[in-house]
Amino acid sequence: VQLQASGGGLVQHGSSLRLSCATSGSTSENYAIGWFRQAPGKEREGVSCISLSDGGTYYADSVKGRFTISRDNAKNTVYLQMNYLEPEDTAVYYCAADPRPHRTGYYCSRFSYYYDFWGKGAQVTVSS
Repeated sequence: VQLQASGGGLVQHGSSLRLSCATSGSTSENYAIGWFRQAPGKEREGVSCISLSDGGTYYADSVKGRFTISRDNAKNTVYLQMNYLEPEDTAVYYCAADPRPHRTGYYCSRFSYYYDFWGKGAQVTVSS
């Protein structure tokens, strides 16, 4: 399974960006896709995730109401629409795939150790 994140960039406070995560290889609609981010000097944080089979989602409290995750199974792509960006959102954003999300008891998990496949990150920088 390969994942490729794209859509990062440098934007101003209050702006929007949409990240895309394109998957290829032996992915299945039973997978979950998660977005994680890591800022310099900080631990990796689960931002949002989505179940490809039923669309169930999770959002970290820090992004609720500002970020929206969605999927297009026909295009094998998951999106993260990020609105009202804040300098605190500056980080490298990664997408990852969990092939067995239902073992967590939830649609998908915010914990990175459940995700077996990772893409390279996309830098998001928000200026104040």
